[in-house]
Amino acid sequence: MKRTGRQNVYRQFRWRALLIIAMFGLAAVAIVGRALQLQVLDKEFLERQADARHLRVITLSAHRGSILDRNGETLAASTPVDSVWADPGALARATDRISELAKILQRSPENLLRQITSNLEREFIFLRRHMSPDKAAAVMDLGIPGVYLQREYRRYYPTGEVTGHLLGFTDIDDRGQEGLELAYDQWLVGEPGAKRVIKDRLGRVIGDVESIRPARPGKDLVSSIDLRIQYLAYRELKAAVQHHRARSGSVVVMDITTGEVLAMANQPGYNPNDRSQFSVSRYRNRAVTDIFEPGSSFKPLVIAAALESGQYTPFSRIDTSPGYLRVPGKTIEDPRNLGVIPIGTILAKSSNVGASKVALSLDPEYLFGIIRRFGIGQLTGSGFPGESAGLLSDYSHWHEIGQATLAYGYGLSLTPLQLAQAYAVLAADGIRRPLSLLRTDQPEAGERVITPETAIAVVNMLERVVSTDGTGRNAAVPGYRVAGKTGTSWKFQAGGYSTDRYIAVFAGLAPATDPRLVIVVLIDEPGGDKYYGGDVAAPVFSAVMSGALRYLAVPPDALTPYQPESGTIVQARVHRASAVARDR
Repeated sequence: MKRTGRQNVYRQFRWRALLIIAMFGLAAVAIVGRALQLQVLDKEFLERQADARHLRVITLSAHRGSILDRNGETLAASTPVDSVWADPGALARATDRISELAKILQRSPENLLRQITSNLEREFIFLRRHMSPDKAAAVMDLGIPGVYLQREYRRYYPTGEVTGHLLGFTDIDDRGQEGLELAYDQWLVGEPGAKRVIKDRLGRVIGDVESIRPARPGKDLVSSIDLRIQYLAYRELKAAVQHHRARSGSVVVMDITTGEVLAMANQPGYNPNDRSQFSVSRYRNRAVTDIFEPGSSFKPLVIAAALESGQYTPFSRIDTSPGYLRVPGKTIEDPRNLGVIPIGTILAKSSNVGASKVALSLDPEYLFGIIRRFGIGQLTGSGFPGESAGLLSDYSHWHEIGQATLAYGYGLSLTPLQLAQAYAVLAADGIRRPLSLLRTDQPEAGERVITPETAIAVVNMLERVVSTDGTGRNAAVPGYRVAGKTGTSWKFQAGGYSTDRYIAVFAGLAPATDPRLVIVVLIDEPGGDKYYGGDVAAPVFSAVMSGALRYLAVPPDALTPYQPESGTIVQARVHRASAVARDR
């Protein structure tokens, strides 16, 4: 009986043992099968799912190229910043932490919550652009799910208002919007890169997988600007505009030998680092975009056309008696009757009657052609965005009054930059070169507009303007011979010309014996008792020219009092100009 009981117990134990072994075996088979399914059969699917959750392609921001002055000084540069962005769906699950996030982002919690809840269908929204790296790091230290950083670049302009009009500015995505930033955007902008990374559940990068495309930084741009001269032009112009309570003003400084613009300043100014100042009235470059009637500063071009025609010589005399000239629809007057005067005195005394008589004696088609060759009525070749070509009507539309008033700068319009280019033709012995806002290592040969004899003769006449008995004596520069012309014009308004709103201009060059620089100064609507170009614009010219010549180490050419050049000296300059032209 006992034996039978033991056998029964043994059989029960054996079945239980077999059952347990079978269960473990089935579990092992299930585990192996599941492992086989995961590791072999569903491997690709699971890898895709893992990648979808943790593998990301991120953009590598490209560094925008810097803008430099001709000597390597930085005018514009991009600095790294971080932008905070979020996945609204993920961030919406942590609304209890919105207040913490809003405080660092310097936003109201209500505004931030509204932005998140109204964009739940999106996967990407910016919460704050262009934060400093330390503040952006403070955001990430909060550890809020759905909040991430993106590296970007912000444009910075070390010289601020001094070069604002020339450089322009970029938008928040670092793309050029105005000035050189816009004109050479394709050169400056880089090409963003991309790489594949692994992120954890908080969106932090925990490993690089592969580089898809390296970021290509933008190229640096070397401008023609000399920052020393730019500072000087900015300072003197701003002081003059404030002193005379003027509406605005512009200065252009140009290197005659290369066609490079060494300085270009405008007032009122703006700081491109401060986006609150971005209004068209403040950031447009008036020296390039705004046109004006040049007044008497245009007379040298008419005199040059007269000499070039062969009808006049530097020794010709013009009868301006009785001090006025009647043309259909207008009487042109001088302040006093100058009588019979040499053609050069038309410039020295700024005779409207003399200039009009000379212009009316020339063939309209011929006069129009010469003026066009000086660059009037067409772009300068600077490539600056929004540049104006000015206004010069075709000679077929001229009437006698139009041809007469054109002689002293009415009935046509140009920009300060165009006037600088025109005077550069006289300074360069009759050669017109395209203007350049970039540093030029090899200047273009240019095209001939007038003969060297004509150009040198007109420059010699313009020296008298800056002598003690000329209208531009305030433009004199100690130690240098200066040639230039004043201009004072009434401003056009609805119904005709204003009699109490003026534009004051001085355009000139130095040293007169071997010209290096041309400077044009324009003061728009000077207030107070002084409004003539010789009183308002000429002193600015003198200060800027004096400093610029010293900066460039140009040797003085007037260590003795002014004396008109003799025929022998003029002829020597003509021979030199011809030799230079042959060498080119």
